[in-house]
Amino acid sequence: MDERVASAIAHWGPRFTANGVTVSDLERITRDLDSWDGWCSAWWAVAAEHERLGRQALATGRLLSAGRHLAQAALYFHFAKFVYTADLGQARRAHQRAVTCLDDALPHLSPPGRRIEIDFEGGALVGVLRLPPGPGPHPAVLLLSGLDSAKEEHRVVEQLFLERGLATFTVDGPGQGEAEYDLPIRADWSGPGKALLDTLAAEPRVDAARLGVWGVSLGGYYAPRVAAAEAGRVQACVALAGPYDFGDCWGCLPELTRETFRVRSGAPTQEEARRIAATLTLEDTAPAITAPLLVVFGRKDRLIPWRQAERLAAATGGDSELLMLEEGNHGCANLTPWHRPYTADWLAQRLAKGTQR
Repeated sequence: MDERVASAIAHWGPRFTANGVTVSDLERITRDLDSWDGWCSAWWAVAAEHERLGRQALATGRLLSAGRHLAQAALYFHFAKFVYTADLGQARRAHQRAVTCLDDALPHLSPPGRRIEIDFEGGALVGVLRLPPGPGPHPAVLLLSGLDSAKEEHRVVEQLFLERGLATFTVDGPGQGEAEYDLPIRADWSGPGKALLDTLAAEPRVDAARLGVWGVSLGGYYAPRVAAAEAGRVQACVALAGPYDFGDCWGCLPELTRETFRVRSGAPTQEEARRIAATLTLEDTAPAITAPLLVVFGRKDRLIPWRQAERLAAATGGDSELLMLEEGNHGCANLTPWHRPYTADWLAQRLAKGTQR
């Protein structure tokens, strides 16, 4: 097997299934995949099968099934391109299919979703807003992706929050998803964070006084940056598997991750990418976080060293809690029952009506 294929499966196999890929689909996608060049097309083929199921369901009025099939197709198209930089044209076409499938799925999800576009610095930040049942106003959580994830990946996590009465706003920020082509990765998220929270707070069925932020992987760096910059608005923050200082982690990263960062940061060389990575640090920012902070990490994370989590939990200016899972991998995707429900409960409790910081 191509070492890049083996690396992708080793690093992210649990993540695929934890976020909705069926075990049987993962097996047939990767079973005969002996070259990284075929990664995108292998995922594309199975994604197209799910899309056909969704289009057939739409045509026959089976709308709930259509929503589920199309959201599944979006997830698979997303994984076709998530760290695939061997053919950027093919990756972008897969991404466009992911976006189309999710957009078409949104009205038929339970609860439904709504696409929101925000003009930002010559590009656009795009998010999906989903509201739990009832008139509201509801507390809400801003969901931030990592280096290689995007809004198409987070239906499972959204559902946990929605079941607990929290609205979800899952977004593509600079360097992510729909924003990655016009807005490169940046260290400072005060601008994107303000734009996203302004939009979320303006929603009539969202309680602007009860906003939280959740981020995974590199999003686990962005979420604390937003919490620090928006200390007056963010009432709770979750950082899952995020770096404290991304530059310090560079040597631990697999080749696929370093090359993806180079592309999405707009760096012409790996050396320049490493320089940009070194600017992504919470060293001078973490003390400004005054909202309760939950840091979730796996001690067996092979991408981000676990001591990064300890540094963040110790540096925050407010109350912090560190949930360290001894057998957890990157994102603790191999141990979701041990952190996802707890995280959802933790956020719901801190965003409950009347909660004081």
